[in-house]
Amino acid sequence: MPREEAGHPLPLEGKAVVVSGVGPGLGRALALRCAGAGADVVLAARTGSRLSEVAAEVAALGRRALPVPTDITDEASCGRLADAAMEAYGRVDGLVNNAFAIPPLADLATVDLDAVRAGFETNVLAALRLTRILTPALAEGGGSVVMVNSAVLRHSRRTFGAYKMAKTALLSLAQSLATELGPQGVRVNSIAPGYIWADNLKWYFEFLARERGVTARQVYDETAATTDLLRLPEPDEVADAAVFLLSPLARAVTGQCLDVNCGEWHH
Repeated sequence: MPREEAGHPLPLEGKAVVVSGVGPGLGRALALRCAGAGADVVLAARTGSRLSEVAAEVAALGRRALPVPTDITDEASCGRLADAAMEAYGRVDGLVNNAFAIPPLADLATVDLDAVRAGFETNVLAALRLTRILTPALAEGGGSVVMVNSAVLRHSRRTFGAYKMAKTALLSLAQSLATELGPQGVRVNSIAPGYIWADNLKWYFEFLARERGVTARQVYDETAATTDLLRLPEPDEVADAAVFLLSPLARAVTGQCLDVNCGEWHH
């Protein structure tokens, strides 16, 4: 990977970025696109084997990767993550709160409230916890936080109530943090992807195709027809939006939510 493109410095050159929820889909793409943009990365997730795999891919791009198995719902675990990041790099310039747990997909009239609370713990409070712990480091260099939200913000389909509640709370959290942390030079923004053409969605479309007796391509085409670009975004494309918000290119952007959905929803 070249250190510069077209004579311009890479947008995250010399920066260190923490990415939570690093798995085989969007989390992996976020880590690799940050590395490709010049950043050293700190990889956080519960599954250590996944972190090691992504760390090796980051190293192949010529950047440093620090895998730190982390339970983001635990204060002490998040503290160890922050300490490890500072010990390794001496700075944290960016944080991507990507960790996510699917809330119960059921009508609000009948949904299990304990399951709703558990969803809020991972999807909202954990993002607040990790952001608060890393705020002193982020403030030292005018850092940036990106919350990974969802297109569920834009609709109210049945069974998605608990999901929308959690993601709406995450959006409010990001906006309020933007106001609170702005005087310290820390920016806080959100990205809201819709469908992401990655392994989980590919499996689901194959499942739907078998159920209907059609091809997976037909399911894809029908879904993509609801977007302006007639296709579904891929993980790298969603990750690139996060890289933009982390970078100096977005130095005057805070408190905003950038939809990344190939035009499925307009906002």
